[in-house]
Parts: sequence; C-alpha cells; structure tokens
Amino acid sequence: MQSQEVWLGECKTSSHSSSLKLDKDKEDKCVDSKLYRSMIGSLLYLTVSRLDITFNVCFVALSTTEAEYISEGSCCAQVLWMKQQLFYYEIDVGTIPIKCDNTSVIRLTKNLIQHSKTKDIEIRHHFIWDHISKNDIVLEYIDTLQQLADIFTKPLDKERFWTLRKDLGLMDLS
Repeated sequence: MQSQEVWLGECKTSSHSSSLKLDKDKEDKCVDSKLYRSMIGSLLYLTVSRLDITFNVCFVALSTTEAEYISEGSCCAQVLWMKQQLFYYEIDVGTIPIKCDNTSVIRLTKNLIQHSKTKDIEIRHHFIWDHISKNDIVLEYIDTLQQLADIFTKPLDKERFWTLRKDLGLMDLS
C-alpha cells in the first residue's frame, strides 16, 4: 500500500503517518495532530469529569424554565430598545406585553424569592424582572399552539408552518 502525501499550507502530511502534521502555528512550526487530538481528548474528559469546570465555562441551562427566562430577558432588551427609538419620535407606547408560553417563567418574574432554582441564574438575566416591576413590560401567557414566534425558532411540519404563516398575516406572492 502506498502512502499518499497531502499538502496543507506549507506542511507535508502522510495519510499513513502516526504523527500527522496539520498546518503551521504562530511560530511557523507544523502542528502535530496527535498532540492536538490528545489535548482535545483531555479537555473533553475534564468537561465530563469536572462539572464545576463545565458549569463555569459553558452557559448551560439547567432547566427549560431557566432557558426560557433568559430568552424572555433577551426579548425584553430588544423591546426596550424599540420603545426607546419610538420615544425619540415622541411616541409613547406604554407597557408592552411579551407573550410567553411558560407559566413557570411568568411566576418567576412575579416572585424571585420563593424560587430556589434562581440561585443558578446569573444576575444579568434578572434584567427582565426589573423592567416588569417598572411597568415597562408585562409577560402575558399564551398557549403553545398560539405562539407565533415558533415559526422563527423551531423546525415545524408543513401544516404547522402554513398555519403560523397565515396567522402572521403573510401572503403568498407567487
């Protein structure tokens, strides 16, 4: 069997070599793929065996409530930006409703103290709670089947897609 040679950048590689060179690093030296794979494997092992490292390094949501709460906070920031832009044109829109299909998130925004799971949510994500208390926004419950945002955030079957498209008021121009 012949060994095939491949050029990647300026580094010559051999497909049957145990020490495969990938590319040059900052010091213009060829990178050893065996060492690279070994380092990646060590990092993957650490993320599995040391959960304290994983939690601090990755923004992993511990629950669907936490994920939705963070998402609603992001939505709140965008809504407040739009509200401020309208204010520059002397348009006051008052309290803006944000539709949410997670009742746990709505309860969480009404009372942070009685929820023990909030200790894991970073302070910056409680931004939404502050603006609800100021009456800038209000979270309103909407049934999951009526949630129009799903068309932008989830893979949908054809029937559901067409239903949400119609509910948004979009029309076919073809």
